[in-house]
Amino acid sequence: MRAKKKTLPILENITITGVAAEGKALAKYNDWVIFVPFVVPGDVVDIQLTRRKNSYAEGRAVHFHQYSGQRAEAFCEHYGVCGGCKWQILPYSEQIRYKQQQVTDNLTRIGKIELPEISPILGSQKTKFYRNKLEFTFSDWRWMTMEELQSGETFDDMNVLGFHIPNMFDKVMDIKKCWLQADPSNAIRLEIKDFCTKNGYAFFNLKKQTGLMRNIIVRTSTTGEIMLIVVFFEHDTEKINALMQHLADKFPEITSLLYSVNQKANDTITDQEIVVFKGNDHIFETMDAGATHAGAQNFVPLRFKIGPKSFYQTNSEQAYELYKTAREFAGLTGEELVYDLYTGTGTIANFIAQQCKQVIGIEYVPEAIEDAKVNAEINGITNTLFFAGDMKDLLNAEFIAEYGRPDVIITDPPRAGMHDDVIDTILFAEPQKIVYVSCNPATQARDLSLLDVKYKVTRVQPVDMFPHTQHVENVVLLELKS
Repeated sequence: MRAKKKTLPILENITITGVAAEGKALAKYNDWVIFVPFVVPGDVVDIQLTRRKNSYAEGRAVHFHQYSGQRAEAFCEHYGVCGGCKWQILPYSEQIRYKQQQVTDNLTRIGKIELPEISPILGSQKTKFYRNKLEFTFSDWRWMTMEELQSGETFDDMNVLGFHIPNMFDKVMDIKKCWLQADPSNAIRLEIKDFCTKNGYAFFNLKKQTGLMRNIIVRTSTTGEIMLIVVFFEHDTEKINALMQHLADKFPEITSLLYSVNQKANDTITDQEIVVFKGNDHIFETMDAGATHAGAQNFVPLRFKIGPKSFYQTNSEQAYELYKTAREFAGLTGEELVYDLYTGTGTIANFIAQQCKQVIGIEYVPEAIEDAKVNAEINGITNTLFFAGDMKDLLNAEFIAEYGRPDVIITDPPRAGMHDDVIDTILFAEPQKIVYVSCNPATQARDLSLLDVKYKVTRVQPVDMFPHTQHVENVVLLELKS
């Protein structure tokens, strides 16, 4: 017989004191640290504990005694259920203040190394409609709010096109308006849902793996181009053509109208055939790569070709600020050999190529390397070399002996940071400068402590790429100790 789950207590009149990871806030009670979502520092609340350990607990606010003076009004009707934009109840000035503190805390507490003064965070000019890519999921069984469940009503229309509920793969919330991507993203999504509902198209059942409509991806660019990818689960040529033609007629501004039929268990389309229904199989993004060293001239904005499977930073305008920071930290004169580790589609490599002698980009994903080569060719860049392979296996002493010892290494690893073997090779290579771009200051701090045997951190610049979230990018310059 299963043991009855113990009911956890409600803690009353608890003051929220700070901001924690994953978009949560924190409070303290006796010896516990309590993590609570959807509250801000200064709120005084009753907390229903949902999980309790020896030194910490998790809970949710069930009653507000006092609202914080820091609190802002949530601008999205889906706030509190949708997993995105968790910090929208904090004024943006407070968001970036806490992100600055997050970087400082990670570098000091985890890195435990000598640090310069950390530069003020570069905030995003846009705090709404800043993303260039969103993906929405179809489901025939929509997420219902607690109020709906308790109402006793029967709801006939259960079809949704929206976002997954956090930590629930089979629960999808219907989205009326998303504030992350500019028009016509919302209009396209709503029109697709309306057409499919009126014409009896079966929405996907995530558990049974049945239904015609699976998901859509909307990509936009600062050039004004729009890509729409509609992903179906079943091969129904008549229905597919009818929907795609309707979208072509309704939204002539879509420059790349594509579709795919994906019958795998997961949603990824990187291994699926993409069919062009109308327009191009790509869109372009542009980025100014203005010259920075003496004597450089005739520089024009870079163009990046983005296909349905390409990776590109999802905040285009703030990515420019991030890359400018990395280039400034590198201090290029036109004579350097630069290694760009975890180069992706070669965005940073191509961005800095005009200011150095040669760039060598290394990336695990072969398709990304092909994109990097294409983007170099599009921009007439001839001083880049790109290699595909596992970083810890490819970047070694033999590679350096063949292609040259780098003057500068730029590294932009995934959230997990760099493998120890990669760090060992960097220490062996002994470049004069390392520019470390990170989306996770905690793992960055760990790696900085390992590099500390030969390198000194001389500059730190946080950059906010994702307003209303807890995520922050950080750029660090390390220089070889004398």
